[in-house]
Amino acid sequence: MTVNPFFEDLGACFTAAAERRGVPVPPPTLDAAVSRELLELARVAAHTQERRFAPLATYLAGVFAERLRAAGAPSDGAAVAALIREVREQLEREAGTSQSVDADSSR
Repeated sequence: MTVNPFFEDLGACFTAAAERRGVPVPPPTLDAAVSRELLELARVAAHTQERRFAPLATYLAGVFAERLRAAGAPSDGAAVAALIREVREQLEREAGTSQSVDADSSR
């Protein structure tokens, strides 16, 4: 299931860039639950720290998800989404906010 065609095209761009370097890599995919949690993590980072931290927070989540997979931990979409949610909720508690995607579906 594709989250948005932009991300499918972006994945193809990354695959093509890797192939130009002689490295065959399949295009990455974006799970819907993971994408929701990444967007929520970005929102929390932007609102509790600095706006420019949002993309770096999501990048860090992706790096950690890959490290989980490499360590042999469950790394399916549901497991990764749950991990990101746990960290995001911790950040919200520490900042004294709590506006999850479920609580604010008007966005």
